[in-house]
Amino acid sequence: MKNSLFQRNLEQEREEEMPEEGGVLAVWGSPSSGKTVVSVKLAEHLAKKKRNVILILADMVTPPLPYLCAPSDIEQERSLGSILAASHVTENLIKKNCMFYRKNDYLSMVGMLKGENVFTYPPYEKEQAAELLQLAAQIAPYVIVDCTSNIASDILSAVALMEADTVLRLAGCDLKSISYLSSQLPLLSDHKWDADKQLKAVSNIRQQEASSHMEQILGSVSFQIPHSSEVEAQFLEGELLGELGLKESRTFRREIEKISRGYSGYEKQPESVLFPGGKGKGVFGCLKRGAGVYLQQIFHAHGRRRERGSKTAGQAVHHKVYLRLPHHGKGKNTGTVDR
Repeated sequence: MKNSLFQRNLEQEREEEMPEEGGVLAVWGSPSSGKTVVSVKLAEHLAKKKRNVILILADMVTPPLPYLCAPSDIEQERSLGSILAASHVTENLIKKNCMFYRKNDYLSMVGMLKGENVFTYPPYEKEQAAELLQLAAQIAPYVIVDCTSNIASDILSAVALMEADTVLRLAGCDLKSISYLSSQLPLLSDHKWDADKQLKAVSNIRQQEASSHMEQILGSVSFQIPHSSEVEAQFLEGELLGELGLKESRTFRREIEKISRGYSGYEKQPESVLFPGGKGKGVFGCLKRGAGVYLQQIFHAHGRRRERGSKTAGQAVHHKVYLRLPHHGKGKNTGTVDR
């Protein structure tokens, strides 16, 4: 595939050289807080800036892919389930199961396909999830994980919160978000998981809603993402990866830009809250986050309690595709596989 995520014209790279700070970003928060919207729009924004991005869609209950873009905009439909069903995740396995976005060669996605669910593939363990995230970060400098809210049963989302370089926590301006966070955050109170050092954002703020009240409840808020009627229309039309062009979406686009590049939206926050003892440019430059004992206990409790009669890992079919990795000029995320 010409100029894809794994094969880039070197002249294009010289044309616009941009620093690849990169890292793994886990987008997490309360239900209906806009996790998928922010993840997708951030991935689209970075790809538009010619930065290689892998967007991992962790939701296996309601796969987001059908409302991101038209099926014709996806090249080679492959499933996240095929990756996690393997006994060990490899770099080639991830490449074979990446879906390419035809309208932007810098964006690739990994997620469940339409009609698939958590029982379509055999159960996976935390090892496969960790391998997926670690190897994805070697393939592309920017990895965005669209996590689910149910971290007690979603292994991939829980591992992403553990392994991500940065966690962006979203909350809506409603009592449901407050109830969710008051219920879930105590579970992550172990000293290895410092919830106060996550980047916090109030999302989908409508004109009549008082986001300042949410800031009083949540503490320091890094970003305030407004509601956009244009984004809502894209969501309803299944074109969430489409570009935003209306004037009313300007503030929304500006907040996405702040998240990606680290503008004044959170650079003015106290260092101890956002960048404890460390450097960071943009949301991807923050320090690596740890995880609580609770998340580790999830995996033991989760165990093999789900007995499924679905296909085994040995039955998962992987199509052979030859790809070439882009050269980033730093010795990282490089390599070649003959096409």
